[in-house]
Amino acid sequence: MEANIGIVKKSQYRTNQWSGGTTTELLIYPSDSSYCDRTFKWRISSAEVEASESEFTHLPGITRHIMVVDGQLILDHENQYKKVLDPFQQDSFMGDWKTVSHGKATDFNLMLSEGFTGSLETCFLEEGKQIDITLDEEKVKQVINIFYALNGSLEIAVNKEKFNIDEKDLFYLTRLPVGQNGMLKITNTSKHRIAVIRAVILEQARGSNPQQ
Repeated sequence: MEANIGIVKKSQYRTNQWSGGTTTELLIYPSDSSYCDRTFKWRISSAEVEASESEFTHLPGITRHIMVVDGQLILDHENQYKKVLDPFQQDSFMGDWKTVSHGKATDFNLMLSEGFTGSLETCFLEEGKQIDITLDEEKVKQVINIFYALNGSLEIAVNKEKFNIDEKDLFYLTRLPVGQNGMLKITNTSKHRIAVIRAVILEQARGSNPQQ
């Protein structure tokens, strides 16, 4: 299994102000792409929504996944639907929808351009507990696994390698499917229950049907 493994420390993140609060960019691909210029293929970020009401940026061609990690948001997609998001609940929608949010919250965001699909999930770990994740071959060009330590530290083992991840740090693993399986082990090294957010991003191979 070919793998590209990296850790992004919270000191490396970039935070910018917007009309409704602040947004911290955690990871962007390609690394030299720009959110402002809309040249990215995918982007992971976390936002502090400080305004009681704010309108989302118009992002044609972008699929958005938003998960609330603290507080509550009500997303109002004009001519579509409304959705209430409490902690660790999420919504997926198109970036060209006219969307207004109500409420103050901290959220976790995944943005995907055409040719990419993805998902978000939360893993909860009690003190000292471990979960195993099997990395199976996928019928896609690339699989990117991203893990964000929301409120504690953890250890991630990939085969024989071990990595220590501090709170608010991000770990990523990109692999090219070559017909092999791998096991990834995540252990809570904090003295309390922690939440780990996992994002899985798939780059569709040419000729394949996108799966959401």
